[in-house]
Amino acid sequence: MSLAQSQILVDDARVIATQWTMAPGSETGQHTHAHDYVVVYLTGGTLTVTTPAGEIKAPVAPHLVTSRAAGISHNVANRTDATITFIEIELK
Repeated sequence: MSLAQSQILVDDARVIATQWTMAPGSETGQHTHAHDYVVVYLTGGTLTVTTPAGEIKAPVAPHLVTSRAAGISHNVANRTDATITFIEIELK
């Protein structure tokens, strides 16, 4: 799998906002979040999330918003035929 494309939109004293564009067959790579974060999905689809506990399929839709606590370790992959785009906002 190739790496997903990311673009930092804001990095200031309070937040880091990153836009992720996940082409078919791309992934974020295994990573651990240092901050609590919110994700706003711009497009729909199904992401495959791999954590130490296993793999889950995560259906997403435009304007869906999710939040997670710091310390989450995972890889996110797009195993579909459509590009999936979202904005991740980390709270410093």
